[in-house]
Amino acid sequence: MLRTFARALLGFAAILLATAAATAQSSAPPDKTPPPNQPGANLPQDKHEGLIVSASAYTDPERAKEKFGKSSPLAVGILPVEVFLHNETLQPIRVDTSTIQLAVHFPSGKHQDIDWIAPQEVASVVAHPNGPPAPQSRRLPIGIGSITDKKTDKALEAIRPLALDADIVPPQATIHGFLFFDLNHDMSLAADASLYVPDVTSVPSNKALMFFEVSLGK
Repeated sequence: MLRTFARALLGFAAILLATAAATAQSSAPPDKTPPPNQPGANLPQDKHEGLIVSASAYTDPERAKEKFGKSSPLAVGILPVEVFLHNETLQPIRVDTSTIQLAVHFPSGKHQDIDWIAPQEVASVVAHPNGPPAPQSRRLPIGIGSITDKKTDKALEAIRPLALDADIVPPQATIHGFLFFDLNHDMSLAADASLYVPDVTSVPSNKALMFFEVSLGK
């Protein structure tokens, strides 16, 4: 009888332990710590409403050459900016990449918003660095045009795969790529520049999110 009572007592204790463990597990708060290997996690960023926008300006010639090889846009005065868009929500997010700009502040106190230029135009300048000069009436040339030939096509093969070419960020996912801004060889301007992302909406509700701005300076 004692053995039967002991077995029953042990069984009851096991049930209590299992119940306590299950209760502790169910009541524990979820782990919201972002994964340490999330792309762009250590870069300058702006984060709100479930979207993280991170950016890195490639102002170092060696770094740009390592990424783009002989087709480095930096060598012809064009700043490559790597952009990471990370969606923490359970709904897709649309980013209108066509309206993204580089906000530049000049030492004189003046300010200018610069549109990014297409990979085809970047490749054309890389392939023909001594092409027609930009109009002298503008501090920073915008709409530099392009030349189509074998040299441009070769440069485009190195540049296009690295460009940011998507505008939908899937749920709990990251997209990234480069945008290119013509700084007319004055890369010091990047220190006081910021990436401006004005048009972001949540899908499918089409709810507009507040703008994002990421400082590129250290």
